[in-house]
Amino acid sequence: MNEENKLEQEQLQEEVNQPVQEEVKAPKADNASADNATFDWDAFESDNEGDVDLEATKAAYENSLSHIADGEVIEGTVVAKNKREVVVNIGYKSEAVINAAEFKYCEDTLQVGDKVEVFVESTEDKKGQLALSHKRARSLRSWDRVNEAFEKDEIVKGYVKCRTKGGMIVDVFGIEAFLPGSQIEVKPIRDYDVYVNKTMDLKIVKINNEFRNVVVSHKALEEAMLEAQKAELIGKLEKGQVVEGVVKNITSYGVFVDLGGVDGLVHITDLSWGRVNHPEEVVKLDEKIKVVILDFDEVKKRIALGIKQLYPHPWDALDPNLKVGDKVKGKVVVIADYGAFVEIQPGVEGLIHVSEMSWSLHLRSAQDFFKVGDEVEAVVLTLDREERKISLGVKQLKEDPWQSIAEKYPIGSKHTATVRNITNFGVFVELDEGVEGLIHISDLSWTKKIKHPSEVVNVGDTIEVVVLDIEPNIRRLSLGHKQLEPSPWEEYESIYTQGSVHDGTVVSATEKGATVALANGIEGFVVAKGMTKEDGSTIKEGETLPFKVLEFNKNSRKLILSHTRTFEEPKKEEAVKARNSEEASTAKVMKQNNAANEVTTFGDISDLAALKSEMEAAEK
Repeated sequence: MNEENKLEQEQLQEEVNQPVQEEVKAPKADNASADNATFDWDAFESDNEGDVDLEATKAAYENSLSHIADGEVIEGTVVAKNKREVVVNIGYKSEAVINAAEFKYCEDTLQVGDKVEVFVESTEDKKGQLALSHKRARSLRSWDRVNEAFEKDEIVKGYVKCRTKGGMIVDVFGIEAFLPGSQIEVKPIRDYDVYVNKTMDLKIVKINNEFRNVVVSHKALEEAMLEAQKAELIGKLEKGQVVEGVVKNITSYGVFVDLGGVDGLVHITDLSWGRVNHPEEVVKLDEKIKVVILDFDEVKKRIALGIKQLYPHPWDALDPNLKVGDKVKGKVVVIADYGAFVEIQPGVEGLIHVSEMSWSLHLRSAQDFFKVGDEVEAVVLTLDREERKISLGVKQLKEDPWQSIAEKYPIGSKHTATVRNITNFGVFVELDEGVEGLIHISDLSWTKKIKHPSEVVNVGDTIEVVVLDIEPNIRRLSLGHKQLEPSPWEEYESIYTQGSVHDGTVVSATEKGATVALANGIEGFVVAKGMTKEDGSTIKEGETLPFKVLEFNKNSRKLILSHTRTFEEPKKEEAVKARNSEEASTAKVMKQNNAANEVTTFGDISDLAALKSEMEAAEK
C-alpha cells in the first residue's frame, strides 16, 4: 500500500503542475529536438523569468490542503475498504490507510463515504506517509461519550468481542463494557457464543467513574419496548373480553399466555371447572387458545385470564331433584388425610370425611379406604347449592352396629377383641367395625397388681373379653378380662387364714414395703416393720422366705404379710410356756408343805423365804 500511496502522490503532483506547464511559453521549433536544444531551462527555473508565478502556485496548493497537526483528532471520510484495510481521506496531501481491525465493532455497517473520527499520529512518518488511528481517536473521546450517553439515556452501538464469566465483553466507543448474561435478552439465554462478533443496540445502565467500569444492557431496550406494547394493549382490554393467545410457558401453578406482546396468567384453578393436578393436563406449549380477561392492573401490567369461564358452571347443570339421603356414584380424584374428594359429575365434587368412611370410632387415614381413581357409591349427607358444597358418606350404606348391639353382644357373652389403644386407666378394644369397648385396669386380673395395662397387653394384640355392661345411647361398652374365670379369692380365704405361714418370693422391695408372690399366683404386701430377718438384715428382691398372714380381705383383695412375725412369735410363746410351767411347780410345792405341817414354825418360815427367793430368781 505504500507504493500505491507514492503513486497517488505523484499523480496528485502531476495534476497540480499540469496547469503551470501549459502556461509556460516555450520557444517554437520545427521539431522536438530543436525545441529541447534551444529551451532556456535557467530562465524557466528562475523566479524573474517567464510567465509562471511559482510561489503563487505553491501558495494556492498549500491553501487547498487541510491544516492539521500531530496529536489532533479530526473527522475523515472513508474512501475505500476491504477485509484488511480502510482508506480514509482527511483532505491532506495524501490519504491514510488504517488497519480494518480498528473498525471491527462496525465492520458490518461501515460504508464508503461514512464519516469517522481519526487521530493524527504523524503528518509524515519515516516513509513519508500520513499516519492515522481510529482506535486512538475513539479512546480519547470514548469516556466523555459514554458519560454523555448515560446521562442522556441514549441507545449506543456495541460490538461483542468475546464471552466471559457471567456475560459478554462489549466494545462501546472503544471502551470495554460488561454485558451480563441476564441482560442480553428478555428470555433466558443458553448459548452466549451466538452473540460473539456481532453488533447490538445497548443501553448504558451503570458507570463506575473511579474504576472506569461500564455495564450495558440489551434487555432494558426490549423491556422498554414490551412495556410500551403492554401499555397500549392493556389500554384496549376490558373485563369479560374473550381474546386469543399462545401458550408461552407452563408452570405448576398456572399457564402464561402471550396475547401479542403482553403476557397474562391463567391460574391452575381457572383452567377447568374440574380438578386439575397439573396444567399440562389441559394445555400444551405453543398451543393457540381462547381465554377470558378476568382482571388486569394497568400499573403493575398484570393480566388475569381464565379458560373455564368460557363454559357454564357445572353446578348449574346439577340434577335439581338431588337431595340429602340420595345415593350417588363418582370417582375419587383427590385423597387427603382427612378425607377423599369424589367427582360425581364433571366439575362437581363432594367430600367424604374420614369419619364417614367407617362406623369404627378408631379413626384412620383416608388412604386406608380409597385410592385415586376408585369408583365409589356414597350417600348425600349435606347439600348447599348456594355455597356449592356437598358432603358424602359411605358408612351409611351399612347398618349402624349400635342399633343391634344388645342382641349381638349381650351382657355376659364372651368375645375376641383387638387392642386399639392403651391408657393409664384401661385398654380400648374393638370387637367389630364400629364397636369398641373399655377394659378397666381393675378388670384385667384377679390377683396381679397392675400398675399400667401395657404390662399385660400391647396395641394390636387379641384378647378374650366378657361384656359387663352396655349403654347404647352413648355408645359405651364395658368389658372385662378377669371375669373369664371365677374369682379365686373365695378359695384363698380358706387357705390364707390369719396367722397361717406360707412361703413366698419377694417380687419387689422398697423402704415402705415389699410385694411377695405366693402360690396360686396371688400376691401379698409386707409392711416395713415385717421386712426384718432374724439376723437383723432386711429382706431383698428375689429371696424366698416364709411369711405369716396378718390380714386377709377378699372384698378388697388385700393380703398383708410379715416375715418378722414368723420367728418372733414362737420365741414369745416358748417364754410364756416356761413361765407358766414354773409357776405351776411352785404352787404344787407350797400345797404339799401346807398339808404336811398345819402349824408354822420359824424354821418353816425360813424355808419358805428361801423358796420364794429361788422362785423369783427363776422367774427373772
